[in-house]
Order: sequence, then structure tokens, then C-alpha cells
Amino acid sequence: MAALTWLLIPVAAAAAAAIWARWAARRRSTGDGASLAGYERFRQAMQASSAVAAGAGGAPVAALDKDTSSDGEEDSPRGPVVGPVP
Repeated sequence: MAALTWLLIPVAAAAAAAIWARWAARRRSTGDGASLAGYERFRQAMQASSAVAAGAGGAPVAALDKDTSSDGEEDSPRGPVVGPVP
């Protein structure tokens, strides 16, 4: 009888895990297709504008951010930029 009790705990845990996994994997519909379509249009517009900016001068946009001064100082009134620029 005692062995059956010890076996009952892992079996109950496995059953609970299976029920939770089925619940977590259920298909949910959010109904926000219009906002997702708007986001997709925005993302495509941003990609198109970055491609145009990169191809306009013949140089990629990242190449325009390089420091070309000989003394290594930046022309910003706030000093050098640290980290990624938003």
C-alpha cells in the first residue's frame, strides 16, 4: 500500500503537467488583425525608407555615422555619443 502512495504523487504531477500543457498550447484568437496589418505596413515603409536612404548617396547609412575628424572629437555640443543612438 505504501508503494502505491509513493507512485501516486508522480502520476498526479504528470497528469497535472499534461493538462497544463494542453491549456497553454491552446489556440487563441486575439481579433486584432487590423492593428497587425497596420504594423506590417509601417514595417514595410520603414524598410523602404532605409533602403532609399542607403541608396541615395551610394553609401550605407551606417557609413555616414563614422567619425571622420582627425582629432577624434565629435562635433556634438553634448559630447560624444555613448551607446546606440535611437
